[in-house]
This record gives sequence, C-alpha cells and structure tokens, in this order.
Amino acid sequence: MRIFFSVGEPSGDLHGANLIAELRRLTTGAAGPHRGEAFTAVGLGGPRMAAAGCELLQDMSELAVMGLFPVLAKLPRLIELRDRAVAWLREQRPDAVVLIDYPGFNWHIARAAKEADIPVFYYGLPQLWAWAEWRVRKVRDYVDHALVKLPFEEAWFRKHECNATYVGHPYFDELRGQRLDHPFLDRLAMQRGRLVTILPGSRTQEVTNNLPQLLQAAARVRGEVPGVRLAVASYNERQAAIARRFVERSGVAADVHVGHTPELILSAEACLACSGSVSLELLYHAKPSVILYKVPWWTYLVVRRLVKVRYATLVNLLTTDQLYADAAHRGLYERNGPGHEHVLMPEYPTWRDRSADIAAHVIEWLTDESARQRTIAGLTALRDRIGAGGASATAAQYIVSHL
Repeated sequence: MRIFFSVGEPSGDLHGANLIAELRRLTTGAAGPHRGEAFTAVGLGGPRMAAAGCELLQDMSELAVMGLFPVLAKLPRLIELRDRAVAWLREQRPDAVVLIDYPGFNWHIARAAKEADIPVFYYGLPQLWAWAEWRVRKVRDYVDHALVKLPFEEAWFRKHECNATYVGHPYFDELRGQRLDHPFLDRLAMQRGRLVTILPGSRTQEVTNNLPQLLQAAARVRGEVPGVRLAVASYNERQAAIARRFVERSGVAADVHVGHTPELILSAEACLACSGSVSLELLYHAKPSVILYKVPWWTYLVVRRLVKVRYATLVNLLTTDQLYADAAHRGLYERNGPGHEHVLMPEYPTWRDRSADIAAHVIEWLTDESARQRTIAGLTALRDRIGAGGASATAAQYIVSHL
C-alpha cells in the first residue's frame, strides 16, 4: 500500500509522523490485521515525517508561511512544487492521498488526485467553519473522507453534505507520548523563583510579530511580582537567535532555550503564548496562559470582517455552546467583560499594544493562588473531556479499512 502525503506545517509534520507510524503498525505489525503487507509513505512533509520513514519529495519546513506578502514571496517555489507533485500523482498513481492542514496548497493536490480517481483523505481540515464557509464546497468536490479533529466539526461538515468522521485531535497523541528531558527539568526545578514561560510561536514570522510584546508584558509581570524568572521556548536555532536579539533589546532578563518547550511548559507557573496549536499543549498540562496574536492593523481589520467565530483560541471555542459571535455574544474577548466568564485562556488577537492587559492576568495568577487554581480546575475538566488521545490510531484504522 503506497500513500502520498501532503503536509506543510510544523504541527502537521508531527501529526503526519504519528499517522505514518500507526499505518505501519496496522499493515506490517505482528498484531496487525493485514500482516505481511508492505506500506510506503511518500510525499511532502518535514523532518518528523522523514524520521518516521516517509520518502520526502520536498522538505516543507521553509515553506510554512502565513499572510499575503510572505506567501507571495514563496509563490514561485510553491507553484513549481505543486506542478511536481501533481505530475508525480498522475505518473505514480498511489493508492491514496492524505492531506494535513495547509489548505491553500492542498486544495490543488486534492483536485489533481480526484481527477486521477485517487481516494483523498483530509486528516485535520482547515477551520472552514470559522470564516468563508463557502470554501466547504472544495471538501464536497475533492475530498472523499474528511477526518475531523473537533467534536462539533463532524456535524458541521455533514450538515454541508461532506463525508466527515470525528477521530479526535492528533496533537493529544503526541502529548501523551512525549518523552521529557528529566535532567533539564531537574535543573529548572533547582533554580530560584517562579517560572513564567514565553512561547512566541513555531513560525519565524510569529516570533518577529509577537515576541516583543510578550517581553513587554513579562517585564510588567516582573515589576509587580518580585523573583519571577523568564524563559523563552524557541522552535529551532534560527528562531532562538532572533529571540535572543529581542531579549537583548528589551532589557528583560530571560533565558532562551531550543527544543525544550514541553519541559518549559510543565515547569511554568503561568505562560505567555502566541496563538496556535500550543494552546492544546497548554490545555493538556492545565497551565494558566494568556494568548496573543499580533498582526498588522490592515490584516486585523480584514480578518475581523471575515471571521465569524467568537474566539481565536481553540481552547476557548471548546468552552462555549455559542460558536459564532452575534449581538448577544460578541466575539472579542475583554478582561472582566460580560459573557466571557467561561473563557479559560484570555486572548488578544490585536494590532495594538495589549501588554498591560496580558500582564494583568499573569500577575493575578501569581498573586492570587485561588484564582490560579480555579483556572487550573477549568483546564483540567476540559482536558479530561476531549484530550483522551487515540486520533492517530483511529484515523489509521479508518484509512486502512477504506482501502
């Protein structure tokens, strides 16, 4: 069985690697129902998928960009890569195509596969329910099997005449299987002071946009709560170099670490984070966290008109029965604002300086233990409801059974 994968994001690379491992276990493992059959993974992905045995036609690490101008800068390479991938599909005709996130690119792959009569599985669809829901027609037209991550998504996609099945969120599989660096944890535990961890994002663009304001907020926290120590979690060495420059300019004392995000989250009393899948990791560890996502003002104005959902942070969407904003449920979170009492992770998608608001939450958690414990209890209850894991195995079983 040969499956072509198309994955463009760092988080998708992680999910793809786990899915490949489960597919291999099912098709060649001693306990698998299809013992003795070969399974080959090939396609577009990142280093984790390569380590899991995927033959990469292209490492997509440097092509994971967001925003109009960054995408335009990469457009010639993306077009060339799309044409290569489409030609490969038509020539090699794999048994199936598995897409993970990266919709702007993956719709082209889905269409080409559909035209070649190759089954298309989309594992973790883009959040079409959040804005421009007319895009769901692409799922209807090009995707045979939508394997969705969130409990409410199956009903939403089925309502829009798509073949959708809820398998769970694959990120929880990774979190449940994490191997922690215990010597590093011990070194953190031996240091004096309460740790606040800063998580500026996994994309270079996110680090550049968000880290300066997160450092401003951290400086306010340190000014109000003596003895606080700060650490920045970087995705790779390149981003760590950028983070160190921002730390130096800010005048805030903060250590920058590469490859120790789980340990820094686990050891923290509270976290300052850029919006993204890291919110699920913070949920998993039940860490009180404030979320920032800073964009240019013109991007903010456009997005505010397009996005219909109440919140930008996935964790907060999972706490409400009112998915969409309306006159009674306004979508923009404000500290102590009416109608947002259920919010577990205060969030600030913004183009302005909200460092004072961001800092205020962390200061409260560090100076009022009852407030911190209430937040931890809410996060724990939500985690126990949706974070059981098993998405990778469920998705792999679904794919194998349909092939």
